[in-house]
Formats: sequence, structure tokens, C-alpha cells
Amino acid sequence: MLRRLSLRDFVIVPSLELDFSAGFAALTGETGAGKSILIDALQLALGSRGDAGVVREGAAKAEITAEFDRPTSLSTWLDEAGFDADSESLLLRRVIDAQGKSRAWINGSAATVAQLRELADHLVDIHGQHAWQGLTRAPAVRALLDAYAGLNTAALAKSYGDWRAASETLESARSRSAELAREHERLAWQIGELDRLSPGEQEWEELNAEHQRLSHAASLMDAARGALDALSESEPSAERLTERALDGLQAVLDYDPRLQPAVEALLGAQAQMQDAVHTLSSYLHGAEQEPERLQQLDERLSAWMQMARRYRRQPAELPGLLNEWKAELQQLEAATDLAALEQAQAAARKAFELEAKRVSTARGKAAPHLSAAVSQAMQQLGMAGGRFEISLLPQEQPQSFGLESAEFLVAGHAGSTPRPLAKVASGGELSRIALAIAVTTCQLEGQSAGTLIFDEIDAGVGGAVAETVGRLMKQLGRSSQVLAVTHLPQVAACADQHYVVSKALHQGVTCSDVQPVSGEARVAEIARMLGGERLSSTSLAHAQEMLTLSAKPAKAAKS
Repeated sequence: MLRRLSLRDFVIVPSLELDFSAGFAALTGETGAGKSILIDALQLALGSRGDAGVVREGAAKAEITAEFDRPTSLSTWLDEAGFDADSESLLLRRVIDAQGKSRAWINGSAATVAQLRELADHLVDIHGQHAWQGLTRAPAVRALLDAYAGLNTAALAKSYGDWRAASETLESARSRSAELAREHERLAWQIGELDRLSPGEQEWEELNAEHQRLSHAASLMDAARGALDALSESEPSAERLTERALDGLQAVLDYDPRLQPAVEALLGAQAQMQDAVHTLSSYLHGAEQEPERLQQLDERLSAWMQMARRYRRQPAELPGLLNEWKAELQQLEAATDLAALEQAQAAARKAFELEAKRVSTARGKAAPHLSAAVSQAMQQLGMAGGRFEISLLPQEQPQSFGLESAEFLVAGHAGSTPRPLAKVASGGELSRIALAIAVTTCQLEGQSAGTLIFDEIDAGVGGAVAETVGRLMKQLGRSSQVLAVTHLPQVAACADQHYVVSKALHQGVTCSDVQPVSGEARVAEIARMLGGERLSSTSLAHAQEMLTLSAKPAKAAKS
């Protein structure tokens, strides 16, 4: 539910802060006063596109802040996105500067406009005065019916995509069979060449290391022999000199303990030299020059280099290249296996048809229930005997949305034949039908969005029907927060809260303001809506009577 809306330097609003409550709130005002300005601001806070034109002339930036009760359904989303999920409220802030640059925050943390839009579906449903135009388009009709039926068509769209992809793969294999065969032959020949070399994953590095060792075998053995001689076999050797130093120090150690660290260091050096002598002896025992092995390595390295030059790759890349070609060959073999592709395509089509039939069944069950609900709402809106129907039209070819399209049919009065909504000529009828649909479906959608907004959806409605519209919105306000921009006094009189938009010159600049009204001020606003700016005792009395009657239970008004 929307709790507070704050504007700063937005269009012609210098500063505005409004608090909202549960129930039905009406927003009224003179023509041109900017009644929809709050709706526009709220849409910006919820991520709609904004530009520098929303910044009040002479100001550096426009700022919109909207505070909502946090829906429990958003807790996980907020936590995963890194926003404060512990607060009971949800604070959205949007700033647009005079250059058109936009910034956004959610609960005090920087956010993207896309994240604001993600939140919008959980917070607000907006129904405009031209809502009926969308209801003439098949996708919108189908989406509304699916929502009413509680259908999630993601699995249907995926199965359709899988079927189309399998069909395209099969068709491509059939049309490119000769080309794929040539590509298969080329890859098989190249893989055969590399397979003869059989390059190991780490073999190139190992070959180079062994080749370097064998090609320098004489130098390595000479160095090891010289080091062994210096350590233990020459006279005097390093071992003998170390032993002599230790004997001398240990003989006098009792006279001065400060020599102990030197003794310990020499003992450690003696142990390390003994380890080195053992290692060098083992090395020389096993070391020998291997001319035959060196020749084998030369030939193997030459084969690697030759293959690398042929395919213009680095030698170390050959094992990866072989694996890459084998994977490509496997894909080609799968792509040329027409029997397997036909089987996969048939399985994908069957899966789509099963899912499509499930969706069709659900739509077929939901359509008459939605039709009856909207027809019932039409009776209350001055269309006695009117009938609303949903026609499910089979498609010539299956589509991602299923096996049928949907169309709204309407009969405006008893005895008439239902016709497509787009062909209903009366503007008043269109508005009332759109309102009947909105009221019927909003009761379902209101479970996910706490605030419902009607932006002059009652255009073209008047008289007793207008009072019924107000009663319906008041009734809807018992389960969801409702905000309606209206020009009808009968609708405004039914509101639980009433806000008036006014426009005036302030220091030579046109400014708009919105204020809550009650008591005499509200009576005066209803009277103005009834009879214009010149308020008479008659219009004031009529306004007071309307407010009194609207406060009575709905059943009293219907009797």
C-alpha cells in the first residue's frame, strides 16, 4: 500500500508531501489543473522513462519519493539484490536532473531503473482512461485471461521454442546434407593426422624438459662430479674442514657457552653437506649420456613442430585442437543423423502439444467464469441485459502462446449479438466495459499489488451509472488501496479520502498543489464538480446530500 508521496520541483510542483491511507481515495480538480500529475510522478518512482522535461523550470533537479508498505513477497528479492529487507516499509527515490540524468535508490541504497520496474508489478496496478484500447489486442486479452486462470505459460513458451529449434535443426540437416558430409570428411582426415601424432596434454613441455637435460648431460655430470669432489673427496674437503672447525670449538666450549650458537650452525651445515653428498652420489650413479634417446626426442619434437606449422598453431595447442576437432566431428555426426533428429523433433512437438492442451483446457474453464463476472459488473454500470463473452479462436498454426487466440465480445443490451470489443461504437460503453473488466480482474490482481490506480477510466460515464462506479471503487477499496483520478462528483463522493488539485500563479510562475479536503471544503469541491465555479445553495445542498448518501451501505443504494 502507498503510504507517502513526496515531490520536489516536479513539472509545476515546487514542493508537495501527501500521506495516504487504506481504502478509496479520489483525486479531483479543474480541467488543466494537473490531476494526473501524481500518477505521472508515481510512475517515475516505479521506473518509467523520465527526461529533463519533468524538472520544474529554473530548478536543478526533480525528486520523487514514494513510501510503500513492504509486501512479504519482496523479502527474498530485496535480500538477494542487496537492499534492506528488514524494514517494514519500502522507500523508493528517483532524481532526474536538468540534463536528463537519472538516479534511483531503494531503501537508501543505489538502484537501477530496471530494479524499480521489477518492483512496480508487486506494488501498483494502473488503469488509464484508454484501457479499453489494450483490450482490443489479442495478446492483452490472452494475458488477462491467463492471469484470471492462474496460468503460468513459461513452460508453454519454452516447449514451443524447443520444438521450433528441433524443427530448424532437422530442416538444416536435410538441406545441408552434402555440405555437412564434406565437412565431416575434412574433419575426419585432420583428426586422423593428429591422432597418428597422438599429442599428450602435457607432452610438449615434458619433451622439451627431457631434451634439454639430455643435450647437456656432459655438462651436468661434470658439474656434479666437481661439487662432490669439493664437498667430500678432495684434500682438504669441505666436510673435513667443517669437522676440524667443530673439533676445535667443542674442545673449548665448556670455557665459554657463547660459542654454542656457532657449534650448532656448523653441525647443521655438516648435516646439509652430508645430504648434498648423498644426493650428488645418487645423481652420478644414475646419470649417463643417452644418444639414442636424444635422437628419439629430436624426431618427436620435429613431428610436433611439423604438425603445428601445418595447422598454423603453437605446438602446445595441438592437444586442445585435437579435442576441439573431435567435439566438432561429434556434433556433425549428430547433425547428420536424420533419424535421431526426426525422433527429437517429434518428441519436442509432442511435449509442446501436451502443454498446449493443458493451457487450452485451463483457458476453456476460466473463460466462462470471467465472462459471467464481467457481465454481472456490466449490469451495475447501466448496461442491463448486456453480455460479455470471451471467444477462444483456434490458430491455423500453433504459436508460442498456444493453440488459440482470445477475443472479447460484447453485447451492450439485451437482444443484441455480442460483437468484438473493437467494434463497439459508443465511447461511453467502451469506458464502462473497460471499467467492468478492470473492477472484475483487479479483485484478483489486487492479491499481488496493494495499490490500484484508475486514471479517469470513468470518462464517458454519468448519471446513476457514475454513482455505481463510485460504489464499486469503494467496495474495491475494502480489499485494496484504490486511488482514482476522476471528474465525476458521484465517484468522488464515495471516496474515503478526497484530494483536490489546484493551479495558481505564485510570483508570476504557475504552480500546482494537491491538498486533502474534508468537511465544508469537500462539500464545496463536490458542488463545484456539480455546477461549476459559482457555488449556489442548491449545488451545496446537493453535494451534501450526495456525501450523506454515499456513506450509507451499498445495499441501500441498490434498493
